[in-house]
Amino acid sequence: MAFAPEEFVSGTSPIIHEQCSSGVEAPYWEPLYRQACTFGPEIFAQRMVTFIRNPNLNTTWLFRGDILFDDKPGDDEAAEDDGMPEQLGDFDTEWPERRAVAGMTRTRTMVRRLIPRNQMRDAPMNQTCEFHRSSSPRNDASASSGKVSTLVLYVPHAKSAEEMPFYHPKVRGIAHLHDWDSTTNQGTVSVHFHPFAADTVIMDEKLRRVGYHLLERLYKHGHNSLNGYTKRVHHDTVIPQPRFQDRYSALKDKYARSLMVSWAETTDPKKHVFEDLGIAAFLMELWADMYGEDKSEFPGFVDIGCGNGLLVYILNQGGYPGWGFDARARKSWPQYSTTPCASSPTNASLVEKCLMPSVVSKPEDETCINDDLIHNGVFEKGTFIISNHADELTPWTPILAALSDCPWVSIPCCSHNLTGRKFRAPPPRDRTKPKSTYASLVDWVVQIAEDCGWRVETEMLRIPSTRNTGLLGRTRTVDARDVDIDGVLAKYGGVAGYYSSIAKLVKTGPRSH
Repeated sequence: MAFAPEEFVSGTSPIIHEQCSSGVEAPYWEPLYRQACTFGPEIFAQRMVTFIRNPNLNTTWLFRGDILFDDKPGDDEAAEDDGMPEQLGDFDTEWPERRAVAGMTRTRTMVRRLIPRNQMRDAPMNQTCEFHRSSSPRNDASASSGKVSTLVLYVPHAKSAEEMPFYHPKVRGIAHLHDWDSTTNQGTVSVHFHPFAADTVIMDEKLRRVGYHLLERLYKHGHNSLNGYTKRVHHDTVIPQPRFQDRYSALKDKYARSLMVSWAETTDPKKHVFEDLGIAAFLMELWADMYGEDKSEFPGFVDIGCGNGLLVYILNQGGYPGWGFDARARKSWPQYSTTPCASSPTNASLVEKCLMPSVVSKPEDETCINDDLIHNGVFEKGTFIISNHADELTPWTPILAALSDCPWVSIPCCSHNLTGRKFRAPPPRDRTKPKSTYASLVDWVVQIAEDCGWRVETEMLRIPSTRNTGLLGRTRTVDARDVDIDGVLAKYGGVAGYYSSIAKLVKTGPRSH
């Protein structure tokens, strides 16, 4: 069923009738759009809880919704209970404002705090979300008709349009109504706005477009659930969303503008700056869990294939000592290599070197490479290894980490085998996963890591890149000394040709900016 809603004419008589105490004028809920649907009240309630917890599904201006209060925590649909439970979070003492709707019973109350992406422009805002339900039509006392109505009200904690932040429509309330007839398995969903002025109808085209968009998203999610859609990508499995986003916002506010202005590369600064700020935010929160807030306990990091060096710079500026190396220097290195690093072979935080793992033997017919241009991939035990879109070094990451007994994170990008050549990895072991080149690469790297004795954790990073899978190795399934590294290298195609490729790169590749 295509989304083609019925549009109500401005000023149409309300469908939702809210009750007020004697002498107080009842709120005017103007209907905007109504759409036929085939998903029932359970799916409607589940999807509404999802939208309440994740307002970013409806607008890119918001990060998330922090739940401050919920009288039915864990429920995916409303359950009848009109009691006022204990407050679960701090919010305005005069809220939540309890609403009464004719023919309906309030069944659940939640209060969320809307967290905007840009808190320098708008502050967070609290909002009460109420579920109401009727077991019969609102205008029919017969409960045997098989008709059920479910209503969800969004009431922002603002007393005037002037108090409303940029990211919220300038209305006193928003409502979604689901009417369902179980005898026909047919229903409708509709969206309604409560304007600030009681006698004001919604004439503003921008507001009406917002209403259309909200209903369209609800309709899409409802029918996806009906058709058995299950979410394949799961974020925040390692670091909770609020912690990551709060750290990211702080880093963005502190560094983004100056990094954009001073960008020295020919690449797009928007992509690289915000991507590396996101990765840095994840790593800082991860390291806080692993090593505590006291940075003196941090063992240091190395970024293999560090590229423009921005990630190293952000982490150094955040108080985390470490360094990075790449096969060639970049124009941006002079401005980012500002922090000396004792663990670096040159004491600089960004170093021009190629990786020649200690387990790769020199062919008899190959001349020796100048050791000054090579790093053997052996690091001090415990050093945290970062492999961010490291291309040829990606499959080597868990191997190097096993050899040096170091925790690691890898964000795969382009597919290369252990010889450094481009190749197509075999399809993922899990047949339910996509068989794309990227999914195949990720699973292939996970297999290498598991054979090296790592328990691999996966985090879908919240960064502006389609290559956003973070693979994390910080705990082991077997002792590193018991891993047959030569067997692992042989199992995954061997390393024949790797030495020659690096030798050629050192001889002919650019060794300057």
